[in-house]
Amino acid sequence: MANDTPDVKPRLHGELLSTSLLAFLKGWNAYGYQLAQKLAAAGLPESDSGTVYRTLRQLERAGMVSSFWDTSESGPARRMYSLTKAGELFLSGWIDVLQNYQRILNATLEGFAPPAGESGEPGATDR
Repeated sequence: MANDTPDVKPRLHGELLSTSLLAFLKGWNAYGYQLAQKLAAAGLPESDSGTVYRTLRQLERAGMVSSFWDTSESGPARRMYSLTKAGELFLSGWIDVLQNYQRILNATLEGFAPPAGESGEPGATDR
């Protein structure tokens, strides 16, 4: 029987993308391209650069990030983003939510783990 399930990959979008971008901006300023690279390097689900830049503009309109044109390097000017106080407050609230969600997920996933002493691996013995 053929697999009729489409090849769907998870994507990082919405509040999770916003929160991830804010978290990466905590403590340093970055270009949109750098942020897109950090998302990928962190192993987060794929986000195309257009979505990253669109989300950064939305965060700026909401007052959570600010930006300026950086002309210090050779080549064309690039927009540099930084976290605002409002962004820090939003991020702090989301970190609390995500930590609670992590506790819920961990408790839920414990129900899927094999009982203590059983690893489910061939050759494993119960003690």
